[in-house]
Amino acid sequence: MQLPQLKTAFLQTFGQPADAIYFAPGRVNLIGEHTDYNGGFVFPCALSFGTYLLLAPNKDDVFRFRSLNVPERIDVPLHKLTDVLPNHCWANYPLGCIAQSVRRGWAPTTGYDLLFSGDVPQGAGLSSSAAIEVVTAFAFSELSHTNLSSTEIALIGQASEHEFAGVNCGIMDQFASAHGKKDHAIFLNCDTMEFQLVPIALRGIKIVIANTHSPHKLDSGAYNARVSECQTALSQLRKVRPDLKNLAELTPSDFEACSVAITDAVAFRRARHVVGEVDRTRRAVEALQAGDITLFGKLMNQSHVSLRDDYEVTGPELDAMAEAAWQVNGVIGSRMTGGGFGGCTVSLVQEEAIPAFIDSVGKTYTARTGLKADFYIAEIGDGVHRL
Repeated sequence: MQLPQLKTAFLQTFGQPADAIYFAPGRVNLIGEHTDYNGGFVFPCALSFGTYLLLAPNKDDVFRFRSLNVPERIDVPLHKLTDVLPNHCWANYPLGCIAQSVRRGWAPTTGYDLLFSGDVPQGAGLSSSAAIEVVTAFAFSELSHTNLSSTEIALIGQASEHEFAGVNCGIMDQFASAHGKKDHAIFLNCDTMEFQLVPIALRGIKIVIANTHSPHKLDSGAYNARVSECQTALSQLRKVRPDLKNLAELTPSDFEACSVAITDAVAFRRARHVVGEVDRTRRAVEALQAGDITLFGKLMNQSHVSLRDDYEVTGPELDAMAEAAWQVNGVIGSRMTGGGFGGCTVSLVQEEAIPAFIDSVGKTYTARTGLKADFYIAEIGDGVHRL
């Protein structure tokens, strides 16, 4: 939806024009999955599509949450801005960010009308939730005159997800939405928050996102279970490595030397994925910087296999999509992206092979699953900003 249409929708919804418009992008992670909450490396980039927020103060001492993507209409009075809404309400994502501002000392003296509109496919694993959190945190940082840094904006979004949505996510999604830069990916150390913006110069190669239309639900408990299983592995490893802060500190050889301490078979596989994925991510970024896109693609494929076998977060739809991609000439690499349990794959595809890729993978995927995939040629965009 174009900005004039969004402005008209706001006027029709609230009977007044919007005072300001903000935008925060979704993200795709090229490699480094389920490493962020284990203190490891990730390599996401912001997308050109995301979530818009239009807002204006009102005279009713009520925050009115409306979305063009969700029919549920939510009103929250000023004295309840720090209360979690029941029944996994969508408005918990932005409300949690406003609550963080209130807890930091902001005392709003008026209500606000807020209209959200997103073109990130919901449930696709491209971080529609992080986009709505980051755009809200950024807007109310401006409105409360706190002018928080991009990293603080990301941390507010993560806190909202933990406390209001009940998902124990890492920092990657919010960080990418807050810090994104056009035509760059973010090589982020999720333990230290140190990061490097790496130019993405893929000559003759495009990033293609394939939506399985098998929606993931991170609040279903499976994601939180993986977090708990990693904590089990870490706790057992500390019996022989008491100095160990997180799983990502271990190299593959370190892990091989001390992994006998992990007596839980499931926790062992989860930890093996994390250690291997951190190593793959580091090597993948080095390969990209050296111009070795073939190695980058091989590491993407290995990442998917590990997520399938050791972390068990792919499922039949994502596996069907990735395996179909691996069979197409011109595909450099393909893997699931995001939290898993449905969602999307990300592939590097030679530009001239894209039509055949979409045709072949689409047909194979439908034959195996009965579902129809959608494909997007990804454009890497900037992080959150006011329009």
